[in-house]
Amino acid sequence: MTDFDADRAWRLHPQVAVRPEPFGALLYHFGTRKLSFLKDRTLLDVVRSLGEHSSARAAIAAAGIPAASAEPYVGAVRTLAASHMIVERDA
Repeated sequence: MTDFDADRAWRLHPQVAVRPEPFGALLYHFGTRKLSFLKDRTLLDVVRSLGEHSSARAAIAAAGIPAASAEPYVGAVRTLAASHMIVERDA
């Protein structure tokens, strides 16, 4: 399992395709053939912007999520890291 730290820089895995849906999005990993569901559009915004921010926590904040409400989003991003949908990148 990937050690997840929300204060590190992350990005989508290069083999992951994102398909936006009314409920959020589908993520498909062509390497592992795993499918993940994002259950809301705000989480989709976070995931899409990971590569533009210095950390996962910064991407969550940039999506307009206050720090007091960030934990569910941190947990969702942690799950995506564990399933290799996102990977750590150099900051």
